[in-house]
Amino acid sequence: MSVRHGLLALLAGGASHGYELKQAFEERTGSLWPLNIGQVYATLARLERDGLVEGLEGGDRDRRPYDLTEAGRAELDDWLLRPVEQSGSRDELVVKVLMALATPVVDGPAVVQHHRRALVEEMQRYTRLRAGADPVADLDWLLTVDAMVLRAEAMVRWLDQCEGRLARARRGARGAAAGATGRSPVGSPESEAPAGADARGATAAGTGVRP
Repeated sequence: MSVRHGLLALLAGGASHGYELKQAFEERTGSLWPLNIGQVYATLARLERDGLVEGLEGGDRDRRPYDLTEAGRAELDDWLLRPVEQSGSRDELVVKVLMALATPVVDGPAVVQHHRRALVEEMQRYTRLRAGADPVADLDWLLTVDAMVLRAEAMVRWLDQCEGRLARARRGARGAAAGATGRSPVGSPESEAPAGADARGATAAGTGVRP
């Protein structure tokens, strides 16, 4: 969510000045997205330049109220229904893990484990905070935290998937290398069978006695 469209959504409820918008934005996002008042007024100035809001008379320079224009309402409606583009391919954690797994001098699996622990601790922290929240008064905050917890859970599952794929890829690479040399891959049952096992099996088969 951009600050630009967040302010448009807030102004759909009525004219407000910058400080009111800052407070309302932070309340609606569960106080997890603090805004600088300068950023609010800079965004309002750009919105006014683009014809999406209009400044109203009244109040001093820092308390000038703004209202939504028809063009601003159309932009808001379009944004609210516009599909959200997934940014997983540019997610910072995704990039970190891919780089760690591709860098020979880095212990990739250790990096995966480190971030899994961090995500689990984050989920536990938010779960404890949710326990003491008021389901009515803290509704905005609870919805925001729910989204964060669910995203963290999804990333933990992705890290589990990384480990599984990495393990399968390594087994496949060992198998391919062993096939090229005519030897059983290290860790396979054939490679771990004790010397003479085949001979003992053949003798037992010939005598009818189970080895």
